[in-house]
Amino acid sequence: MSYLDENEREVIRPVKRMVEDEFLSRPGVIGVDIGEKVTGGRPTGRAAIVVYVCAKGSHHPEQIPVEVRGVPTDVVAESIVLHRARLTRASDGQPGAVERHAVLRGGIGIGPARSFRVVPPEVERAGEYVIAGTLGAFALTRGEPGKVLGLTTFHVGCVDDSWSVGDEFLHPSRVDGGAPGADQVAVLDRAALAGAVSAAGLRMGARPFRAEVLDIGAITGSAGAVIGSSVRKRGRTTGLTYGVIESTDATVRLDFEDGIGVRTLRDQIRVHSSERFGDHGDSGAVLVDADNRVVGLYVAGSGSTGFANPIEPVLRQLDVELLTPGVPASRRPGPAA
Repeated sequence: MSYLDENEREVIRPVKRMVEDEFLSRPGVIGVDIGEKVTGGRPTGRAAIVVYVCAKGSHHPEQIPVEVRGVPTDVVAESIVLHRARLTRASDGQPGAVERHAVLRGGIGIGPARSFRVVPPEVERAGEYVIAGTLGAFALTRGEPGKVLGLTTFHVGCVDDSWSVGDEFLHPSRVDGGAPGADQVAVLDRAALAGAVSAAGLRMGARPFRAEVLDIGAITGSAGAVIGSSVRKRGRTTGLTYGVIESTDATVRLDFEDGIGVRTLRDQIRVHSSERFGDHGDSGAVLVDADNRVVGLYVAGSGSTGFANPIEPVLRQLDVELLTPGVPASRRPGPAA
């Protein structure tokens, strides 16, 4: 597989930014990106503005121009959904295989203690639902030494427009059989949903933790996403999966439902895998490079394709820095055995 070099992207990027909002306003368009144009199922080697649509061909109501200011376009049928898990309360007590960890790490399941009233068309049947996602990594708040937050996504941490600071979080989640009170591990401390970021910070409680990701190891810091590099994530549902970063220019429209509605996330990382990269319940996992540096926060996907917030805007908007084993003991809340 070939990858566009940064010079090609720099040429296309301003054209893509000029037209993306107009393209996104058209019915059926759910994303705009930069990638290699594919014709007849074969890569052409030409850089293009990639337009993701819900349905390709005659069923799509708006025609995308074949090129914009000399830059070709490529229309790709795609389904991009938030990857939290949502089950009815009637499913409580029937979790199947459940991970329960005495010592918390990134990559494990987590979810709010409260349930949520959801009605059609967002679900087939109205009722009370519970949510599960992934605890990605740990971070220290800037200016508040010793305050540790667990990172996850906004749509796992806040869910709907009735969220508030202090909402309780469980491991395992209620989807996986966790019980309010007995399995509480954190409370919601802060959140952000703007620009490139869908993120939340959960203030950790008394349960011991380690600054590492299950099946991956200790986190060494953060880094920018590099196109063509390999990454891993460890999610609540799919476990450890691998992929390659194909773009850092994806702009996607995601339906957050639950009173929040459709929001646009810009400059997202797009990852491709030869197998399934993520699934419902994996939102909140961190993308980690070969040096165990966090490069992204996983939010959504479709089978072999995943989308993630770049980690630096997440840290900046939440006003935190990643916790690593090398952080001085004076800045940590205590040993996590």
